[in-house]
Amino acid sequence: MRGTRSVAAVAARPPACAARCAGLCADDGIASVFAADRALLHWRALRRLGDSGLAEHAVQETLLRAWRSCASFDERKGSIRTWLLAIQRNVMTDISRARAVRPGDTGWDEVAELSDIRYAKPDFVDGLINGLLVADLLTRLPDSQREAVVEVILRDRAYQDVADDIGVPVGTVKTRVHYALRSLRRLPLGA
Repeated sequence: MRGTRSVAAVAARPPACAARCAGLCADDGIASVFAADRALLHWRALRRLGDSGLAEHAVQETLLRAWRSCASFDERKGSIRTWLLAIQRNVMTDISRARAVRPGDTGWDEVAELSDIRYAKPDFVDGLINGLLVADLLTRLPDSQREAVVEVILRDRAYQDVADDIGVPVGTVKTRVHYALRSLRRLPLGA
């Protein structure tokens, strides 16, 4: 039966191990678990992490954590394989969280692709369509709101400068821009 401990593994247990030891603290115990479950652990890690190097790291970290907590294994809760899979799930969660915090590695091929995209100019047709769409949306606004949005948003002018030019308080310009943007957000996407 796979996943259960043999009598030889229990007898070969070092004296420092607890009575419910998983047997991983002995050389033959870790070797047998590695031989039996390495492929499964690597497959699961590769499937979740998507990188062979990280998958191998996850397997090593799983076995290291299992070896460190060998004495805490409780066979009443499940087999050694089930215990290892639970440890591996925690390891992969830790790796995924660490990857989310740090920016990913970028290879030279990706740098070339990003640099081409970053410095590419927008297509003339895309700019024309976007301009027509914005013009159409602006026609749906009242004149005072349209004027405020064009000056503040499209021409990137300060609220105070626009207020001085129009001859209204700065709060009025802010209110007009706020209500204009709110009404534009409520328009259907196909509008």
